[in-house]
Amino acid sequence: MMLTRAASYDAVCGAFRWNIPEFYNMADDVCDRHADHQPDKVALIVEQDGGEPRTLTFADIRRDAHRLANWLVSAGLVQGDRVSNLLSQIPETAISHVACWKAGMVSSPMSILFGPDAIGYRLKDLESRVVVTDLENLPKIQAVADQAPGLEHILVIDGAPEGCQNFHSAIEQRPDRFENVRTRADVLAFITYTSGTTGNPKGAMQPHRSVLGHAPGFEFILDFAPDDDDVVWSPADWSWLAGLMNILMVGWFHGSTVLATAKIGFDPEQACRLRHQHKVTRAMLTPTMLKLLRQNPQGLTRYPPTLRAVLSGAESVGRELLIWANDHLGCPVNEGFGQTECNGLLGNCSSIMPIKPGSLGRPLPGHTVAIVDDDGNEVAPGTVGNIRIRRSDPLMMLGYWKRPEATAAKFAGDWLLTGDLGYRDEDGYFWFQGREDDVITSSGYRIGPGEVEDTILQHPSVANVAVVGVPDPIRTESIKAFVVLNDDVEPSTELEEALRESVKARLAKYEYPREFEFLDSLPLTVTGKVLRRKLRERHKRQ
Repeated sequence: MMLTRAASYDAVCGAFRWNIPEFYNMADDVCDRHADHQPDKVALIVEQDGGEPRTLTFADIRRDAHRLANWLVSAGLVQGDRVSNLLSQIPETAISHVACWKAGMVSSPMSILFGPDAIGYRLKDLESRVVVTDLENLPKIQAVADQAPGLEHILVIDGAPEGCQNFHSAIEQRPDRFENVRTRADVLAFITYTSGTTGNPKGAMQPHRSVLGHAPGFEFILDFAPDDDDVVWSPADWSWLAGLMNILMVGWFHGSTVLATAKIGFDPEQACRLRHQHKVTRAMLTPTMLKLLRQNPQGLTRYPPTLRAVLSGAESVGRELLIWANDHLGCPVNEGFGQTECNGLLGNCSSIMPIKPGSLGRPLPGHTVAIVDDDGNEVAPGTVGNIRIRRSDPLMMLGYWKRPEATAAKFAGDWLLTGDLGYRDEDGYFWFQGREDDVITSSGYRIGPGEVEDTILQHPSVANVAVVGVPDPIRTESIKAFVVLNDDVEPSTELEEALRESVKARLAKYEYPREFEFLDSLPLTVTGKVLRRKLRERHKRQ
């Protein structure tokens, strides 16, 4: 563990100091030291559709990562070259990342939910020389190959179509020994792209020190993980920074077994079965996943929880959902907060601090987070302002790939600008109020959507909700709620009025939605965040 366990938040933070060496290759820590000392320790449990789960040890992962690293070098790639990965939660995904880091190359994950345009944009932007994929996703790459003139090799894990090589055949004859490149801790290791809620996605450059930056937050939010028998899992795909680093690589950093589930999407019944069957002890579940579990309680009854702690985040969990989850999952649900550019900044640890349902918690050990006004001055407790992070944080990105202007705009002096609004209370807890570009300005008031959504979500008829500001000739903007109802509920004017009155009763009078629209589902990014921009566009078309 990187943290010293203590009886209070202040004691834990006071005892913590960063120790980032000048030279550091994270493949050493997430793979090799475990393969050296615990070669038979299970690194991955791989859930397979229609078949028995299989396991891979840390020695297995190192062997294939060495073979792939040797193949990459033999193919002419050099340090700093980019290798893209278009796969789900399967061993080859993890192996390709580790192999790249061993060889000093740069890995970059892509979601299999992406269409050809999104894939083509990333391949061209990265100038990737190699992409690893499967037969199912290969047509997407072939459709945009002319947009990526730098692409030289396509490795396919389950076939060898014309113009491609089979992943396993390519590496099986390569040596299973490889000497890791001696990289500096702040050298680029991988590139993850922002969610792209506005404009084109930007590649956030993440250094080798990233895993060291993530590790203490993982320990803190998951109630002082790890334990020797931990099995760690999240349905969140490894193409997402949280899935790749908060679960897979930080789990391996701590020597924990990680459950890999290739299936994309979230089936609450299956999730409960998987968690129970594989004795998952620590998990990351987004608010959307928690909401789906709440709608399908039979899975929790059929498969009793084995969890010790759950991390939730990506969007505000909200008071009511958090209370439900704590009551029904049999363990604390600790909310955390971060973003692609600097992940894992705020959080809760129920074993040493009171949980304030709905809050983001307090700064994780080693991180300096503040609420400041538009001029960069810290504001008084209770005042809504910009959430910012002190520069030189080990978790902080190096910058945006080939976007120096965007990088410069992301910083103000010593602070990284998250683009999120919130406030800090008298006890030092942070509260999310919304994105800067999601904030609703109505009659001179600045209204974050989270609190309004939380209130609407308390109604028993509501499964999900998102609110946005829409043009209003008098108020500048008024609030519109897009509501997803439970399966057995039909929209009605009476229900609209009941929802409106519930907000009036719980929040300020100016915060109630003047308009409602009922949808079958909300538009989401691949990481489960609501695309409010799409909802605003939908309103404009009406």
